[in-house]
Amino acid sequence: MRFAPAAAALSLCLAMSASVLNASAGETPDPRAAALIAQGRAALNAGETQAAVDAFEAALAVDPGYTPIFIDLAAAARQAGLQGKAITYYREALERDPGNFAAISGEGAALVEKGAVEKARRNLAKLQSLCGDNCPETVALQTTIARGPSARLAADTAADAPASN
Repeated sequence: MRFAPAAAALSLCLAMSASVLNASAGETPDPRAAALIAQGRAALNAGETQAAVDAFEAALAVDPGYTPIFIDLAAAARQAGLQGKAITYYREALERDPGNFAAISGEGAALVEKGAVEKARRNLAKLQSLCGDNCPETVALQTTIARGPSARLAADTAADAPASN
Protein backbone atom coordinates (compact mmCIF):
# COMPACT_ATOMS: atom_id res chain seq x y z
CA MET A 1 0.00 0.00 0.00
CA ARG A 2 2.82 2.40 0.77
CA PHE A 3 4.17 1.97 -2.77
CA ALA A 4 0.82 2.70 -4.42
CA PRO A 5 1.45 6.43 -5.03
CA ALA A 6 4.88 5.76 -6.48
CA ALA A 7 3.54 2.93 -8.63
CA ALA A 8 0.70 5.12 -9.88
CA ALA A 9 3.10 7.93 -10.77
CA LEU A 10 5.46 5.54 -12.55
CA SER A 11 2.57 3.93 -14.41
CA LEU A 12 1.29 7.33 -15.50
CA CYS A 13 4.75 8.24 -16.77
CA LEU A 14 5.10 4.94 -18.63
CA ALA A 15 1.56 5.16 -19.98
CA MET A 16 2.13 8.61 -21.36
CA SER A 17 5.44 7.69 -22.98
CA ALA A 18 4.02 4.43 -24.33
CA SER A 19 1.01 6.28 -25.67
CA VAL A 20 3.23 8.71 -27.50
CA LEU A 21 5.39 5.93 -28.91
CA ASN A 22 2.49 3.66 -29.91
CA ALA A 23 0.18 6.29 -31.29
CA SER A 24 0.18 6.92 -34.99
CA ALA A 25 0.98 10.37 -36.29
CA GLY A 26 -1.32 12.87 -34.66
CA GLU A 27 -3.13 10.26 -32.58
CA THR A 28 -3.08 11.09 -28.88
CA PRO A 29 -5.64 10.05 -26.30
CA ASP A 30 -8.07 12.38 -24.63
CA PRO A 31 -6.42 13.48 -21.34
CA ARG A 32 -9.25 11.87 -19.34
CA ALA A 33 -8.73 8.62 -21.26
CA ALA A 34 -4.97 8.81 -20.66
CA ALA A 35 -5.59 9.05 -16.91
CA LEU A 36 -7.93 6.06 -17.04
CA ILE A 37 -5.41 4.08 -19.11
CA ALA A 38 -2.72 4.82 -16.52
CA GLN A 39 -5.10 3.75 -13.76
CA GLY A 40 -5.88 0.53 -15.66
CA ARG A 41 -2.20 -0.27 -16.23
CA ALA A 42 -1.45 0.28 -12.54
CA ALA A 43 -4.31 -2.05 -11.61
CA LEU A 44 -3.12 -4.65 -14.14
CA ASN A 45 0.43 -4.48 -12.75
CA ALA A 46 -1.04 -4.97 -9.25
CA GLY A 47 -2.88 -8.08 -10.45
CA GLU A 48 -6.31 -6.45 -10.19
CA THR A 49 -7.57 -7.60 -13.57
CA GLN A 50 -11.22 -6.57 -13.18
CA ALA A 51 -10.29 -3.08 -11.98
CA ALA A 52 -7.98 -2.78 -14.99
CA VAL A 53 -10.72 -3.88 -17.40
CA ASP A 54 -13.12 -1.37 -15.83
CA ALA A 55 -10.62 1.46 -16.26
CA PHE A 56 -9.79 0.49 -19.84
CA GLU A 57 -13.45 0.21 -20.79
CA ALA A 58 -14.09 3.64 -19.25
CA ALA A 59 -11.16 5.01 -21.27
CA LEU A 60 -12.65 3.46 -24.41
CA ALA A 61 -15.97 5.15 -23.65
CA VAL A 62 -14.19 8.50 -23.27
CA ASP A 63 -12.05 8.10 -26.39
CA PRO A 64 -13.42 5.34 -28.65
CA GLY A 65 -11.05 6.27 -31.48
CA TYR A 66 -7.86 5.58 -29.54
CA THR A 67 -6.74 2.16 -30.78
CA PRO A 68 -4.05 1.31 -28.16
CA ILE A 69 -6.79 0.87 -25.55
CA PHE A 70 -7.64 -2.41 -27.29
CA ILE A 71 -4.08 -3.62 -26.69
CA ASP A 72 -4.50 -2.90 -22.98
CA LEU A 73 -7.88 -4.66 -22.88
CA ALA A 74 -6.29 -7.66 -24.58
CA ALA A 75 -3.47 -7.74 -22.02
CA ALA A 76 -6.04 -7.73 -19.21
CA ALA A 77 -8.00 -10.53 -20.89
CA ARG A 78 -4.83 -12.61 -21.27
CA GLN A 79 -3.96 -12.07 -17.62
CA ALA A 80 -7.44 -13.30 -16.70
CA GLY A 81 -6.91 -16.43 -18.83
CA LEU A 82 -9.39 -15.31 -21.51
CA GLN A 83 -7.21 -15.80 -24.59
CA GLY A 84 -10.18 -15.91 -26.99
CA LYS A 85 -11.36 -12.52 -25.77
CA ALA A 86 -7.81 -11.19 -25.98
CA ILE A 87 -7.56 -12.33 -29.60
CA THR A 88 -10.80 -10.46 -30.34
CA TYR A 89 -9.34 -7.26 -28.88
CA TYR A 90 -6.07 -7.69 -30.79
CA ARG A 91 -7.99 -8.18 -34.03
CA GLU A 92 -10.01 -5.02 -33.39
CA ALA A 93 -6.74 -3.14 -32.95
CA LEU A 94 -5.42 -4.69 -36.17
CA GLU A 95 -8.57 -3.69 -38.08
CA ARG A 96 -7.93 -0.10 -37.05
CA ASP A 97 -4.14 -0.24 -37.46
CA PRO A 98 -2.99 -3.24 -39.57
CA GLY A 99 0.69 -2.53 -38.95
CA ASN A 100 0.48 -2.43 -35.14
CA PHE A 101 3.42 -4.59 -34.05
CA ALA A 102 2.16 -4.93 -30.46
CA ALA A 103 -1.21 -6.24 -31.69
CA ILE A 104 0.40 -8.74 -34.08
CA SER A 105 2.76 -10.00 -31.39
CA GLY A 106 0.10 -10.06 -28.68
CA GLU A 107 -2.34 -11.94 -30.88
CA GLY A 108 0.40 -14.47 -31.65
CA ALA A 109 1.17 -14.94 -27.95
CA ALA A 110 -2.53 -15.40 -27.15
CA LEU A 111 -2.77 -17.95 -29.96
CA VAL A 112 0.15 -19.90 -28.47
CA GLU A 113 -1.49 -19.77 -25.04
CA LYS A 114 -4.64 -21.16 -26.65
CA GLY A 115 -2.66 -23.93 -28.39
CA ALA A 116 -2.76 -22.57 -31.96
CA VAL A 117 1.00 -22.53 -32.48
CA GLU A 118 0.86 -22.71 -36.30
CA LYS A 119 -1.34 -19.60 -36.46
CA ALA A 120 1.08 -17.88 -34.09
CA ARG A 121 3.93 -18.74 -36.47
CA ARG A 122 2.04 -16.89 -39.21
CA ASN A 123 1.99 -13.83 -36.97
CA LEU A 124 5.72 -14.28 -36.38
CA ALA A 125 6.38 -14.42 -40.13
CA LYS A 126 4.33 -11.25 -40.59
CA LEU A 127 6.28 -9.48 -37.85
CA GLN A 128 9.60 -10.60 -39.32
CA SER A 129 8.62 -9.19 -42.71
CA LEU A 130 7.40 -5.90 -41.23
CA CYS A 131 10.00 -5.09 -38.60
CA GLY A 132 12.74 -7.71 -38.84
CA ASP A 133 14.18 -10.37 -36.56
CA ASN A 134 15.55 -7.98 -33.91
CA CYS A 135 12.33 -6.05 -33.36
CA PRO A 136 11.26 -6.35 -29.66
CA GLU A 137 7.83 -7.65 -30.64
CA THR A 138 9.37 -10.30 -32.92
CA VAL A 139 11.75 -11.45 -30.20
CA ALA A 140 8.91 -11.61 -27.65
CA LEU A 141 6.74 -13.71 -29.94
CA GLN A 142 9.66 -16.02 -30.83
CA THR A 143 10.24 -16.57 -27.11
CA THR A 144 6.56 -17.31 -26.48
CA ILE A 145 6.41 -19.77 -29.39
CA ALA A 146 9.59 -21.48 -28.16
CA ARG A 147 8.02 -21.92 -24.71
CA GLY A 148 4.92 -23.41 -26.30
CA PRO A 149 1.43 -23.68 -24.86
CA SER A 150 1.04 -23.38 -21.11
CA ALA A 151 1.21 -26.43 -18.86
CA ARG A 152 -2.40 -25.71 -17.86
CA LEU A 153 -3.50 -26.04 -21.50
CA ALA A 154 -1.64 -29.33 -21.83
CA ALA A 155 -3.30 -30.64 -18.66
CA ASP A 156 -6.73 -29.48 -19.87
CA THR A 157 -6.19 -31.12 -23.25
CA ALA A 158 -5.08 -34.38 -21.62
CA ALA A 159 -8.11 -34.35 -19.30
CA ASP A 160 -10.47 -33.74 -22.25
CA ALA A 161 -8.99 -36.50 -24.41
CA PRO A 162 -11.05 -39.69 -24.52
CA ALA A 163 -9.47 -42.67 -22.88
CA SER A 164 -8.35 -45.26 -25.42
CA ASN A 165 -9.05 -48.89 -24.74
